[in-house]
Amino acid sequence: MPKERPLWRGPAFRLCLLSAALFLCLQLGMRRSWCPEEKPRAAAAVAGRSPPPSRGTERQAAAAAAGRRRVTYVRSGRRGSAGPACCPLQPPGGRRRKTVRWHIELQPWASPTPSLNYEALRFLKYISTSQISCEHMNLSSLKGYSETTKKPWSICLDERFSLIHRIRSKQCRLYSLGLGNDDNQFEISMANSGCEVHRFDPSIKSAHIHEGQHLWYHRLSIDWRDPNPAIAPHKLHSNTKKLGTILNEFGHQKIDVLKADVESAEWKILENLILEDVVEQIGQLVIEVHIHWPGFEVSGNDSTVVRYWYSLLRELELKDFRLFHTYKDLSKPQMFLKKEAFNASSCYTLSWVNTRWK
Repeated sequence: MPKERPLWRGPAFRLCLLSAALFLCLQLGMRRSWCPEEKPRAAAAVAGRSPPPSRGTERQAAAAAAGRRRVTYVRSGRRGSAGPACCPLQPPGGRRRKTVRWHIELQPWASPTPSLNYEALRFLKYISTSQISCEHMNLSSLKGYSETTKKPWSICLDERFSLIHRIRSKQCRLYSLGLGNDDNQFEISMANSGCEVHRFDPSIKSAHIHEGQHLWYHRLSIDWRDPNPAIAPHKLHSNTKKLGTILNEFGHQKIDVLKADVESAEWKILENLILEDVVEQIGQLVIEVHIHWPGFEVSGNDSTVVRYWYSLLRELELKDFRLFHTYKDLSKPQMFLKKEAFNASSCYTLSWVNTRWK
């Protein structure tokens, strides 16, 4: 009698197991395809968008955004006070930040190949040509003007610019940068006209001297060192500061007139004012320039130096300053970079007005 085969070895049993496995796979596939929670997510993924958050998720996101929000504070015009800036900090890429510059953009050469002759002629023509007219530059119309002023420090008093209006309302401010010069009649005249006058001179004996109602003397000098951090910094005297630092310490936001007579440090001072954007806080700039030698910390051959001078003044023009008066001092030696050439004086006084000044 043949031995009976077990039931699990039969073909019918195997067919039942295979059918059950196939049925289970179909069920799992259908549940995943038609699940109400997974279908919107799949559709959103296809469309390239994330699924809409639930109310709880929205609350958490809002709380996180509020936690990340910060407000910066800037110093106001009054010393010792602070107020909120106009806007909270923007995330990276949302708001443009000013690019920090460590050098000015040099203008192209005046000729196909570097030439002192071409550079000098371009520069001298530039400083001798007015860019904007000014009809009223005579300080004699101001109260307290003195005829003993040794040289003309011309300022534009036309009605279209704000200086004359600020003088009348006794709201003008003058900063004067000097180095032991006794010619202070311009400052005295402006103070007598009601302007707030600050004269910075490192040679005076006291730290601060208040003379009269509107005139102050400060034993401070303006830092004219190269601002580039790649250059080894010099040890500064405690009385030497950046003009922007002085403005912050004094609580001043604007200067109606900046007068500079700093004996060949003017080129680097002007470069610092431009690179630090302090020049935009100045209404009129009256500066004496010396061209008998390159100036402090100005290096290079003669043609390179003159190109640098020209580029600096063009930077002023790009900041909406316009030259309205030039005084050629014929009492000084007629020298241009230690040469008697180009019929040039060694000293010029240039007067500029900021046409965007309010």
